[in-house]
Amino acid sequence: MSLSENCQRKLRHNSTIISLILSLLVMGSSVSRLSADEDWPNWRGPHANGHWDAPPLLESWPEKLPVIWEAKVGPGFSGLAVAGGRVYTLDRQAETERIVCFDAGGGRLLWTSAYKADYGDLDHGKGPRSTPTIHQGRVYTLGAVGHVRCLDAITGETIWKKDLVRELKARQPTWGFAASPVIYRDAVILHAGAKPNGCFIAFDARTGEERWRVGDDPAGYCTPILAKDGSRELLLAWTPEHVMVVAPQNGKLIGQVDYKVTMGVSIATPIYHEKTLFVSGYWEGAKAIKLSGNDIELAWEENRYLRGLMAQPLYRDGHIYLLDKQHGIVCCRLETGEIVWTDKNRLTPRARDPQATLVWVGKSDRAICLNAGGELVLCRFTPDGYAELTRSKVCGETWAHPAYSGNRVYLRDDSRLACIELP
Repeated sequence: MSLSENCQRKLRHNSTIISLILSLLVMGSSVSRLSADEDWPNWRGPHANGHWDAPPLLESWPEKLPVIWEAKVGPGFSGLAVAGGRVYTLDRQAETERIVCFDAGGGRLLWTSAYKADYGDLDHGKGPRSTPTIHQGRVYTLGAVGHVRCLDAITGETIWKKDLVRELKARQPTWGFAASPVIYRDAVILHAGAKPNGCFIAFDARTGEERWRVGDDPAGYCTPILAKDGSRELLLAWTPEHVMVVAPQNGKLIGQVDYKVTMGVSIATPIYHEKTLFVSGYWEGAKAIKLSGNDIELAWEENRYLRGLMAQPLYRDGHIYLLDKQHGIVCCRLETGEIVWTDKNRLTPRARDPQATLVWVGKSDRAICLNAGGELVLCRFTPDGYAELTRSKVCGETWAHPAYSGNRVYLRDDSRLACIELP
């Protein structure tokens, strides 16, 4: 490393320390502070699995829930992240993408970071897709046409950036880059689809230097997950062509199972329980893959009731709950794929592209769901069936994933971001 590079690295390190000190001062004054255990810092929540450590919630809500604050945003599919008393998301303004940061308590706009993003003929091209990832005072984002940003979470200052298409020869998926950044130790992993051998790339989270890359598959839309098999750490990923098992320390491919999907729509994040990796697709249906050491084999598949699209499935006590494109919410047994029940489209109406975000409420059998029509629904998922407890209209049509923190939900549509209090 040259003297100049070393100096620049030290300056960036010192800047981060100063920013963290400033953040503590700011949190104590004008910006609301939520405790760390109430953060929702990345895709699918603090544990990246759709579990919310919720406070006690009533099971009957008013027709209109109290709106604590609301703010204008541009269009987009990007979900929300909450960390350190701040709310983050991405939107689109004219020919630019923006990363925006609001005070979680009062809704004041704290900063924006914008960059030119030419969408060209991008299908469903109204705005960004992925959810920001907040980690150790930094914000990591991936835009719809391949712009990667690492920003200071307090100031919005750019620390490092990449262009996956121009710099790394990535091929933009039909509906744009959508997978959210995943943090592993001191690296950030992106579903990049770069060439050569860069389906997934790990970058140094501090500097942006490339650590490793793996896989020749094109980029899909699915955010990979981190899991453990005993003491062994795994990166479990679903591309348009394979279900992959990767060592996150070095990018070594442990094994993979063929699963080529129509139009490349590998979207819904996998789930991993009972040594079984479960994925579900719109046309080709669900696959359950058993992992045993380095042995990876298909346990079962089903293509009549388990055809999810965007909605992320949930697991509890040996059962999977997911949104099927025809039957609505479906419960099946993870071990065998046996269908237990369907809700017959009660949670959300049947549609060509059905969507509802599914999140467990604590360790209970209750789930909180935001459907595509902008209705927030509290319900129960058990092997005995679907039971609706209450619902309220909270926003316009949306596919964006909300964030839950304290007794509040942060959600958005194409023009409004709102903070709503849950009773």
